[in-house]
Parts: sequence; structure tokens; C-alpha cells
Amino acid sequence: MMAARFALCVHVARATTRSSTCILGHEHARSLSSDTDFSGIKERTLVAVKPDGVQRRLIGEVIKRFEQRGFRLVGLKMLQVWEGHNVVRSSRMLVGSTDPAEAAPGTIRGDFSVHISRNVVHASDSVEGAEREISLWFHRSELIDWEGCDHKNIYHI
Repeated sequence: MMAARFALCVHVARATTRSSTCILGHEHARSLSSDTDFSGIKERTLVAVKPDGVQRRLIGEVIKRFEQRGFRLVGLKMLQVWEGHNVVRSSRMLVGSTDPAEAAPGTIRGDFSVHISRNVVHASDSVEGAEREISLWFHRSELIDWEGCDHKNIYHI
């Protein structure tokens, strides 16, 4: 079963709707209006930490790198959905080449992969692919809109 293969996934897809869901207990959480968003901020991606990455205890490192890049975690099961401007393309750069021998140092695969069959993480390769992958794992009601205190600084809005 595919669910058993991936211990942790983050899927990239462009959000097609604006949800008014808020996280209870988070004072910065609020719904985002189309008035304050610019093209691409609502793009989402799916990233999966593969079994070899889980066994090597790299889940936190993968999450840390996406958070440091300024992306918002908007969906989490044993899968994660990240959202932000150009998040699909950026996540592919964070993850690195599929072949660890070609992956640049500083990328997740460049730093942690040992073989192409053990390349630690999966990331959607296109917005369309991300939309499809996210819809396989998440119902729209399971994804949230929230705004961090640094949102306006990151996107200069």
C-alpha cells in the first residue's frame, strides 16, 4: 500500500479556493483574503520523507529546512503540505537531484542520500502533480489557512 511506503509526505499544489478555516488557539491564525495575496503565495507542495529518511531520523531536519525557507505547514498527518510562493520549484531545489551523486551540497539529498534508491525524500515535480498528490491524501477541510507574524515581511505585502 502506498501509505505504508511513505512515513511522511509534503505535497505541493496550488490552492484553488480560499478557506476561512482558522487554527484555534493561535492568535496569528486567520483566513487569508485574495486582496492581500499575490500570485503564487497559495501554491502548495507535497514532500515525503521516505522510509530510509525515517529510519535515519531525518524527519525533523526535513521539516526544519522548509520552515527556515519561510514556508507554512498547512497540512499534517504522516504527510505534510507546504504552502508559499513558488513552493514547488523551491522544494525541488531544497530536496536536490534525484541522484545523490548529482545533488548539490546543502540540499537534503546532497547532505543525506547515499544511493538513488535511498534518496530520503519525495517532492512533487509540478504544480499539477502536487495538486493531484495532495488530493489523494487530504480532504480540502484538512488544510488550513493561517498567517505567521513574518508573512508580510517575507512577501512584502
